[in-house]
Amino acid sequence: MTATQNRSLKFSDLGLMDYLPAFDYQEKLMKEIIDIKLANREKSEDDREETPNYLLFVEHPHVYTLGKSGDEHNMLANAEKLKEIDATYVKTNRGGDITYHGFGQLVGYPVLDLDNFKSDIFLYMRNLEEVIIRTIAEYGLKGERSEGQTGVWLDVGKPYARKICAMGVKTSKWVTMHGFGLNVNTDLRYFEYIIPCGIKDKAVTSLQRELERKFTGEEIAELKEKIKKHFTEVFEATLT
Repeated sequence: MTATQNRSLKFSDLGLMDYLPAFDYQEKLMKEIIDIKLANREKSEDDREETPNYLLFVEHPHVYTLGKSGDEHNMLANAEKLKEIDATYVKTNRGGDITYHGFGQLVGYPVLDLDNFKSDIFLYMRNLEEVIIRTIAEYGLKGERSEGQTGVWLDVGKPYARKICAMGVKTSKWVTMHGFGLNVNTDLRYFEYIIPCGIKDKAVTSLQRELERKFTGEEIAELKEKIKKHFTEVFEATLT
């Protein structure tokens, strides 16, 4: 088989899953892709195997995760407080600082071989942002980028600028893991126990807060379809 760019995505909705099992699953998929890439180095071009790509959706119970370059001082809750609010704290290997995942947040984990798309991590992050920007535009919200601050924001440059979607990734041999967390029906009080992404002067928001209504299960399903549609458009990919 000739090695070509494989732009098909294997999609899975993992439902509600604790952070660490989802992390382990991503690592398993990442290793699978890397193993194929390494094996391909020993093969002729005609015999090389295509590498797969994955797009995972998941919802996590309350958890705070600290990126490898993050500052532990941005975690404001001690062990006793974490127990009181039924949350866990995990140091992880993605980029970025501290963030929160929890009920009512739509988390997306693309596990992609960027050699199938473009081997450019800056472009990859901008494309992830573009997916969310296009998605929330369908709800009348103008998502924007904030220079030097990854993610999707509202009212950038104004005193009430606020983040609606956080992002952080890890890459190894151009294979990605981790991704984005879009606040939908998220209980924003949980962000009070951290300095989100290490940024002290910016607020956090959600679709529920901005649209002044809670998303129903049916509306969340529709939201997921919109994200999938825009993901395939931005990345020029197909879903399987």
